[in-house]
Amino acid sequence: MSIQSTPGIDGPDVPDHPSRSDGFVRGLSGLIGGPLGDHAVAHDLPSRAARRFWTAARIVLALTCLTLVLHWVQKSPCQDGAWVDNEQYTRFCYTDVLALYYAENLHQGAVPYRDHPVEYPVLTGYFMGALGLPVHAAGEGNPDMNQGQWFYNLNALVLGALAVATVAALLALRRRRPWDAALFALSPALLLTATVNWDLLAIGLAAFGLLAWARTGRGAPLAGGSPPGRWSMLMVALAGVLLGLGGAAKMWPLFILGPILVLAIRAGRVWAGILPIITAAVTVVAVNLPVAIPYRQNWGRFFELNTTRPIDWGTLWYIGRYVDGKFGDPASQGSFQWLDANIPTLNWVSYALFGLACLGIGLLALLAPRRPRLAQLAFLVVAAFLIFSKVWSQQFVLWLLPLLVLARPKWGAFLAWQVAEVGYFVAFYGELLGTSTGTPVFPEGVFVLASTLRLATVVALCVLVVQEILHPERDAVRNSYADDPDGGLLNGTSDAPWLERLRNRRQGTSVVDPPLHDFVPRR
Repeated sequence: MSIQSTPGIDGPDVPDHPSRSDGFVRGLSGLIGGPLGDHAVAHDLPSRAARRFWTAARIVLALTCLTLVLHWVQKSPCQDGAWVDNEQYTRFCYTDVLALYYAENLHQGAVPYRDHPVEYPVLTGYFMGALGLPVHAAGEGNPDMNQGQWFYNLNALVLGALAVATVAALLALRRRRPWDAALFALSPALLLTATVNWDLLAIGLAAFGLLAWARTGRGAPLAGGSPPGRWSMLMVALAGVLLGLGGAAKMWPLFILGPILVLAIRAGRVWAGILPIITAAVTVVAVNLPVAIPYRQNWGRFFELNTTRPIDWGTLWYIGRYVDGKFGDPASQGSFQWLDANIPTLNWVSYALFGLACLGIGLLALLAPRRPRLAQLAFLVVAAFLIFSKVWSQQFVLWLLPLLVLARPKWGAFLAWQVAEVGYFVAFYGELLGTSTGTPVFPEGVFVLASTLRLATVVALCVLVVQEILHPERDAVRNSYADDPDGGLLNGTSDAPWLERLRNRRQGTSVVDPPLHDFVPRR
């Protein structure tokens, strides 16, 4: 099937209005008079954009800043580090950023990896040191300075800037659908977990990696077999570098390279999938070598911790272990309980299930009736990793946020997922408080239920994304764009000849490309 770029389809931006296109928002808009009218003065109409300051993009950016300010207020009770009576749990304001300033000996001027092992990938350790060591140096000459509070606030400022930059990247990727980025800007998960850890560093790098990949199509001829231009080659390499940097901060951005490769294979442009993998690998090695060679033991702490840690709270395995203990035979271990006691086997089972999920996603990408969008596959891969991982920390919800905005920007299922995440957040802090005091806040089953609902909503989102891959006419993004706005130089290309021949043999007929007007976005 061939989808070619055509003026009028991939040309001037025609913005989407959620009150018309999104069923949930359309229904909600009835409270304020109904969907946007044909003669309404909209903030994102091109004819008005030059004369109005408050465009849709600026409103979304302002909403992001508002959410981050509210997050800072929500965390403010913990900023002084003087946590008494478990207020970090009772007030839901615990953050690793402040706790690890002391736990990683940054308050003593310890250089990450050189003087102290760090439990995170190298770029996150560099980030911690780059902000923490100047704070410590300033505090040495000022004994009245609360170093932990300064460190947290400095991190909150930089991480907040990365969150705003991520939204800017989302807006650049969806110029016709600026309100999609409001899902990220107004997300309760962002409000509650933005600075729990340093995940926004990897998220920002991954978002700009996707943006670089989307820009690879500029100036690149789309005819089959045409050689790529210098700009395309540069942006493909840059996308790999940015995703590699993201992977050096938190591993998951590297997973995006798999969907890029599979889509490139489907389009018959294998080099386009291999080049970013090479540049990403070179980037990861270059970032790690300065630490891995001289401080190998301290550098290896991240890998050691992830290899040896048992089943963590809130995971699929945690739910299974609870079910084993609650309903299993008291005289014998259940399968999940056995896995918890045999961590090497648990690791391999987790890896195997994730690998099988990736294999299934790859087959879906190759056999779907129309080439899936990159964001759809990226979301499925990262979600599969979280579903089968033995660790699912509260802030990992942020990993999925930008990918879901790009993959399925519909408010109904998104809000159901966010409600489940808020429920998990509350239950998680209750579990922390009960563990700290030795007195349960509520029965463990409540926390297991919250974990199950979170897991179920992520699985439901995956099912919905798969349905839209199999039925692209249901895809909201394809109603605004002829093909994949994130596809870069793959956007508008035909399937590889070998795949067309395979499809023809399966159907027993000759497949004729549908007329292009079938894919003209509905206005």
